[in-house]
Amino acid sequence: MTETLLEFFKAMADESRLRIVGLLANGERSVQELATALALKEPTVSHHLAILKAQGLVTARADGTTRWHALDTGALERLSRRILEPDALGARPAPLQGEARILAGFVDAEGRLKVIPASRRKRTVVLRWLARAFEEGRRYSEAEVNAVIQTKHPDSATLRRELIGHAMLAREAGVYWRLPESGWLEGGPA
Repeated sequence: MTETLLEFFKAMADESRLRIVGLLANGERSVQELATALALKEPTVSHHLAILKAQGLVTARADGTTRWHALDTGALERLSRRILEPDALGARPAPLQGEARILAGFVDAEGRLKVIPASRRKRTVVLRWLARAFEEGRRYSEAEVNAVIQTKHPDSATLRRELIGHAMLAREAGVYWRLPESGWLEGGPA
């Protein structure tokens, strides 16, 4: 898409070509008519028309010895629609940064943890992601905590201990709950 846009803007980045497009927007014209209206030589007009044709913006039809040129408004409409598509230039995702970049390395497309990070900093990021799977204010049994964790990774015992050690989950008498994010330990237990 980027190449298409660049070629389009290169084609339109010339005053004579812009004027030709303007004249053709009002109807078909021959090279001779365009040359007269623009005070240009016919070979110069033909050169500009060739560039516009290469972009699919201008069509030509023969009528005897005269070639009539017209603006292809459908081409402009198609280009406009392509620019507005979700995957067009402006809608491309920005490069991942910070926590999102770390998570992209450890979480697969199905939202499952591929491996528990060895690095303390990366493990903390993954644990924050995992802790957000628990609802604030809700109480969980150990079996429920294990079930939630196992939707993300099979080692629920290790991850449950890590969540408690990083002050993301609390436990008392076999009941677990999510702690407020403001209290979560950055680097984990000392």
